[in-house]
Amino acid sequence: MSALFLEPFQAPFMTRALIELVLLALICGPIGVFVFIRRLSFVADALTHTIFPGVVIGFAAGGLDGIFVGALIAGLVTAALLTLLTRRAELTDDASTAVLLTAMFAIGVVLVSRQSSYTSDLTAFLFGRILTVTPRQLGETAALAVLILGLLAVGGRAFLFRAFDPGGAAAAGLHIGRLDLWLNVIIALVVVAAVRAVGTVLVIALLIVPAAAARLLTDRLGDMVIAGTALTAGAGYLGLVISWSASVGYGIRLTSASAVVLVLVLAYLLLLPAGLRRRRRAVPR
Repeated sequence: MSALFLEPFQAPFMTRALIELVLLALICGPIGVFVFIRRLSFVADALTHTIFPGVVIGFAAGGLDGIFVGALIAGLVTAALLTLLTRRAELTDDASTAVLLTAMFAIGVVLVSRQSSYTSDLTAFLFGRILTVTPRQLGETAALAVLILGLLAVGGRAFLFRAFDPGGAAAAGLHIGRLDLWLNVIIALVVVAAVRAVGTVLVIALLIVPAAAARLLTDRLGDMVIAGTALTAGAGYLGLVISWSASVGYGIRLTSASAVVLVLVLAYLLLLPAGLRRRRRAVPR
């Protein structure tokens, strides 16, 4: 039995994939909690699509090595535009986000239609290439993780104040627009860090599902961060093992990214009854 859980990681590419997922757990765990309590799921989902033009331009300019830089630039631009649009009263936040999402993704589609050799790389962008992570990409993810956690450590208290009492935060002298931009930039950086591993289709699961599952267990934000991080790392490990076993042992084609997400969703479903019982006990009679 122990061989089943250890043998896959004798392959160097599997070890690199696990390290990548652990790094992503360290950033998706805490950031996912802020996305969850601020109800920014749609914003996070929009960011996974609006970096598409940057990915295409980066690939056209520098090949596979240019994707990271292109996605990073597009993510930062999107974060700034989202903050600007959602601060205006003429449109609701959802409408502003939808307009930007569709516009940026349409630009990406136009650009990719002019690339004759992008089909396979587009598929990888949509569904990820966790098993082809290189040492260089691990270094880039680690650098982004340090930056993201540093930004979160500096702004964490202000983010919480703004999330639970925006009026009080403004009265206390905090600039709400700057805080929103700050958080949007952090989310964009997380998306850029995760998109090469699990793709745009599945990256939103790393941000939302662990936080939602952790919320079923506890109301304390610190405990939610720890539980969400542990759940993401555990799902990464178990998903890689399941994918390896299905492919090598049974000849079933199961992508590692989809296996990781399915484990996360299964964990949420298993925790759901416990969460419902906990809430019923908390309701005064």
